[in-house]
Amino acid sequence: MEPAAKILVVDDNEQNLTLIRVILQRHGYDSHLVRSGEEALRQVVEDPPDLILLDVMMPGMDGIEVCRRLKDDEETGLIPIVIMTALNQPEDKIRGIEAGADDFLTKPVHRDELLARIRTSLRLKQTIDRKILKEEASLRQAERKISEQDKVLYRLLLERAERDLLESVDELRDLTVMFLDLVGFSSMSRAERQEKIEMLRTLGSMLMHRAGGMYVNTWGDAIIAGFDDPNDGLACACKIIEHLAVEQIVARIGMSYGKASVKYNPLTKRLDIEGDSINVGARLEPMANPGEVLVTKELRYYPDVKQDRFIFTLEKRPLQKAVGDKPKGTLIECYAVALAKGSGGV
Repeated sequence: MEPAAKILVVDDNEQNLTLIRVILQRHGYDSHLVRSGEEALRQVVEDPPDLILLDVMMPGMDGIEVCRRLKDDEETGLIPIVIMTALNQPEDKIRGIEAGADDFLTKPVHRDELLARIRTSLRLKQTIDRKILKEEASLRQAERKISEQDKVLYRLLLERAERDLLESVDELRDLTVMFLDLVGFSSMSRAERQEKIEMLRTLGSMLMHRAGGMYVNTWGDAIIAGFDDPNDGLACACKIIEHLAVEQIVARIGMSYGKASVKYNPLTKRLDIEGDSINVGARLEPMANPGEVLVTKELRYYPDVKQDRFIFTLEKRPLQKAVGDKPKGTLIECYAVALAKGSGGV
């Protein structure tokens, strides 16, 4: 039987400490409680935890400074940190992101949200740990650096993207677009769906942040994301499929390339993407096999795509819905893509 995950809880409020301790103990976690930032740093050195729940507002050293010091230290940088704060201002979240926080939890703490954050952070840490153990020395070092980067949840990236786009001029741009959907989502239990969504969003945020991608839109188990560099987009899509498979999560991805416009829709409070070539890419996702990345001919033969990084397999598949002047059932040329051996991904 595996030992219970060790969680360090840092908060100067006794009521909060007691509430979180009771929740953790009832669900089989080994909790350690401290009441200041200085005490937290000493405890991490003496007995490193699997996860840290860290309050922001504390006398003396606040939670942001504790997080920054731990993430800057090679010995503690891989420990996931969930920042707890009653402050709901964008600048406070940005400070947490800059300090290297892995996730955020708004106070007062709700049991179900707390447990979901813990499960997601611990499972992601276990996945990364397994990858580190299996890789050669150089790959291990690379994965360590990757894990030390900010693993920001999808909604934080979305908020930042929305603000940037609201301040910019809407114009056409060359964009590689990724359409992702989970397989078998509707047949899952409610708890299983929530767990899969949390894992998808956390993993997607981490990989797309590294690849320079941005969330364009997201709902339920579906994601649309954009990439300025087609090589980064292709590699990110392949890596998402690979990492999800480790968690026994199956997805389909369709990708396209062309002129597109991304802008904020005030009616839906989401980002929308527009462009004729994008419609074909959107239709590829349901045509892909489970666990497959399917791309358009235009993306496959785009001049900037580095052919030695990917393996493309020609496919002829029927459209499931009409696109422009192409009726349903029309066979279109498309390509299944995978990372070439030794390409390294994103």
